[in-house]
Amino acid sequence: MAKLYLTDNFAPVKKEITADNLIVEGELPKELKGMFLRNGPNPQFKPTGLHHWLDGDGMLHCVEMSNGKASYRNRYIRTDGFKVEQTQAKAIWPGLLNLPRFDAPHGLMMKNTANTSCVFHAGKLLALWEAGAPYEIRLPDLETVGVYTFNDKLASTFTAHPKIDPVTGEMIVFGFAPIAPPYLEYSVISKEGELKRTVPIDIPAPVMMHDFAITEHYTIFLDMPLTFKPMRIMQGQLPIKFEAQNPSRIGILPRHGDNRTIRWFKVSACMLYHVGNAWEEGDEVVLLATRTPDTYLFIPQEDKGEGGETEFEQFRLYRYRINLVTGVVKEEPLDDVATEFPRINDDFTGRKTRYMYASRQATYMRPRLLLDGLIKYDLETGSSQVHEFGRGRFGGDSAFAPRPGASTEDNGWLLTMVWDAVAKQSELLVIDAQNFTSEPVARVIMPGRVPYGFHATWISQALVATPS
Repeated sequence: MAKLYLTDNFAPVKKEITADNLIVEGELPKELKGMFLRNGPNPQFKPTGLHHWLDGDGMLHCVEMSNGKASYRNRYIRTDGFKVEQTQAKAIWPGLLNLPRFDAPHGLMMKNTANTSCVFHAGKLLALWEAGAPYEIRLPDLETVGVYTFNDKLASTFTAHPKIDPVTGEMIVFGFAPIAPPYLEYSVISKEGELKRTVPIDIPAPVMMHDFAITEHYTIFLDMPLTFKPMRIMQGQLPIKFEAQNPSRIGILPRHGDNRTIRWFKVSACMLYHVGNAWEEGDEVVLLATRTPDTYLFIPQEDKGEGGETEFEQFRLYRYRINLVTGVVKEEPLDDVATEFPRINDDFTGRKTRYMYASRQATYMRPRLLLDGLIKYDLETGSSQVHEFGRGRFGGDSAFAPRPGASTEDNGWLLTMVWDAVAKQSELLVIDAQNFTSEPVARVIMPGRVPYGFHATWISQALVATPS
């Protein structure tokens, strides 16, 4: 695992850079004002124990754009565990494939790496890691302020995929617990950033619940059988395992409901890691997500006859139609191409969307999860378009930046970070979403290598300037 996720463009970078007036090939649109943020793992020391890609210390990479110019900075997220290890000059806490430090050195069983994603809400930028609390990050310098617990009201962990309702401004979140019940807790945070309530939701076992969805009136949970049993390590097994014999379920509850008002719907055995969007359509709730029939959390497995050395997880975009009156669930694949990181114009979160974007898996590069293009889906016509990165060029998650004042859903730009393995160069691509198959309107050349990471976020200049 270490050789997979600590080499090539998975290898960490040590230098924190600040650079203005970046080289731009093409032309940055003058109206594109804001910052593209990408969070990801970047271990500062050689890991202890088994290493997984999800384990490294969080590092933010930010490209700020305004008036056709771009600047870049990257900063470690200085979590409590990071600071302790920095003073000791070595790794102290092992990653998720190992037993936690039950002896709790420095008061911590596990290190919160804050390495998965970011959210900007009520005037605050939060870096997220789903097994712990958020860390507040100062803008624009990306300095770490510290753990953020909503005036000590946060009593659970905090998902890496909170949803912000574009109409009410509420932020809807959940937290899962890997060891002791309640295994799932649900919270609603007001537009002003006040955590209003947290309620427990009963699920039968601790599972890795990475993402979820909202609609105008409902919250949708994904109870998939990727279970935590830390003591498996004592038998020489991994602590996380996909147990297909356990039910795969989708739970739907009114936004301000609780465990008494949630309804569960069984679906075929699968893992849904990432949600594209969800909305209400008559008596149905429609959910779009990337699905795999089983999962091993990107840990290479022995080949079962595919002709390669290892098995490889492949995700496909699926649509679920859940009828709240009849209880019937319809499942259908939308594409036979393997994709991950589904994205939309976030101004349409929880409302019907026509367009969805996803990163195409470079399945020939297994067992690593590499992505070699972007796909734009037209859900109305059932058609799709591909933006190819090109030979030896691999990307990651994307973020949609709407054109200011736009009246159509796809009027804007899709932004993504790409590593050119031939030129040994990292670039931010700015793609016109309405002219998707064409060359990017701009390629912003990074002043240093940007390792592959996790989730991307677009924060407009106007949003940052809005009083919280």
